[in-house]
Amino acid sequence: MSDQPRNTDTLVDALANTAIAYVQSGMKVGLGAGRTAARGIELLAQRVIDEGLDIVCVAASEAAEDLARAKGLKLVDFAMLEELDILIDGADAVDRKMQVMKGSRGAMTRERILCWAAKQTVFMVHANKVSATQIGNDTPLPIAVMAFGLVSTRKALRHIGINGVIRQDMNGQLFITDNGNLVLDATLTGTENLPQLASELNDIPGVIDHGLFIDEADIILIENEAGEIEVLSRASR
Repeated sequence: MSDQPRNTDTLVDALANTAIAYVQSGMKVGLGAGRTAARGIELLAQRVIDEGLDIVCVAASEAAEDLARAKGLKLVDFAMLEELDILIDGADAVDRKMQVMKGSRGAMTRERILCWAAKQTVFMVHANKVSATQIGNDTPLPIAVMAFGLVSTRKALRHIGINGVIRQDMNGQLFITDNGNLVLDATLTGTENLPQLASELNDIPGVIDHGLFIDEADIILIENEAGEIEVLSRASR
C-alpha cells in the first residue's frame, strides 16, 4: 500500500499535521527523506506562511533539501549546527518496541546523524508498516557499504548471517547514495536479536551504516485506515 495520503488535499493530512504540530517557532528542525517526510515538509512550509514560524531546517537528502527550498523553508548548513530541536521523518517499518527500519531512500546515514543531533525525534507511518513481531520480518534491511573492499565486506556480512543484493535503480544502474555509497538490501528472518545485529554491523569497517534504528525514536505516529492517529512515545534520550 502506498504511503501517500489518501486525500490529495494535503491540508487534511492528519498524520503529517500531527507530526509538524510538535514544531515551535525558534526551533532548528531536521527533515527526513522519502514520501512520508515530504508530506511533513509541505505542511510545515504552509505553517511558516500561515503562522509566521521562525525556524531553520536541515534536510537528510538532496531530494528533501530541494523540496524544502522549493517550498520556501529556510535551510542551513548542518556543518554549522551542534544540535537540532526536532527531527520529523517517515519510516519503512516500526514495531511495538519502537524499533524503526529506515533506508528505502538510501539516506539512513544522514538520517541517523540527524537523529542523534536532535533533542526529539518524531516518525510517521501508516498502520500497515507496523510489524506484528519486530522490524525485519517482512522488510529488507538496507546496509550502506563502500565500493572499496566490497567483496571483503560481503564476506564479513555472510559471517554474521547477512546475505543480500546490491540495490539498482529503475534503469538497472547501481544505486548510489548522496554520500557516494552502495546499498545492499538484506533479507532477515524476523527472529534476529536486532540490538546485537546492529552492533555487529557497526563493527564491520566497510559498512557505513544500516537501517536498524533501535532506540532513536522518541515518538512514533501511526495512522490507521480511518485516519486516526495512535501515538507511541517514550522519554527523550
